[in-house]
Amino acid sequence: MPGTLKPLEKHRKDFTVFSHLDHGIPGGHACIPTLLNGVRPYLATNFSEGNISLDQKAAEYVGAQTRYPSMVLKVNEANLVSFTRTGVQVPAVDLRQTYRALFLDESPQAKAQMTQTLKRHSSILDVVLGEAKSLNRHLGRQDQRKFGEYLESVRSLEKKIVQQRPWIDRPKPKTELPEPKPGQGTVADLKAMIELVALAIQTDSTRAITLTTGFRSGDLGLSGGYHGFSHHGEREKEVAALKLIERNQIAQTAHLVELLKAQQDPINGGTLFDHTMILFG
Repeated sequence: MPGTLKPLEKHRKDFTVFSHLDHGIPGGHACIPTLLNGVRPYLATNFSEGNISLDQKAAEYVGAQTRYPSMVLKVNEANLVSFTRTGVQVPAVDLRQTYRALFLDESPQAKAQMTQTLKRHSSILDVVLGEAKSLNRHLGRQDQRKFGEYLESVRSLEKKIVQQRPWIDRPKPKTELPEPKPGQGTVADLKAMIELVALAIQTDSTRAITLTTGFRSGDLGLSGGYHGFSHHGEREKEVAALKLIERNQIAQTAHLVELLKAQQDPINGGTLFDHTMILFG
């Protein structure tokens, strides 16, 4: 097993390593938004489902059953891989925001404001759909197809509003875990986020999670950034730094596996790991 994957060694029977996979999209950094969809954002209109990412596609199927259809998370890095079917990049939340979303109930005033916001959005969508029926009759066949795709996205929003309403007044699960304090370094912050990911699955707060992690100079005793190390030119020092960073990321993935294996799944039997798919890329 490669040294980078060593932290996962005791779980070797539980994962598959995929090699030599390629979306066939050149351009280095421009490929990042295509990781979970294989589609460049500016070409999304050429596809029936746009450039919707794998996590958001999964959320369309399982999202109605949980408080959050999906959670898009970040640790010292923007999330550039999650997109809706309309091409909107899903914003990511940080460590503190994730904890509060999972465990801190909103104030009565905030709940009332959320209810009013959902009502207002619902009213706007009613007007849009009402006018759309009249407009659609005057469009050509090609425009009707495009307009149909637009209406589909509007109906998707309408569905999400209906799904969100019941959760406003439902209490969130409780935890003895104190609110994390971000800024302790990528290593500590990533571990804390991984533990929140496990809790999100354990409490069935969501069933689709995407996490993007970065690296800051000073982490792991290294001076420099991940981007610079990735352009190592086969220089030994830079390669060693890159391996150290990626080995730590794999170690945190192994930590997630262990957390999920330690929790029983009361709904499906077995452990949470038995009913969870994890993709590291």
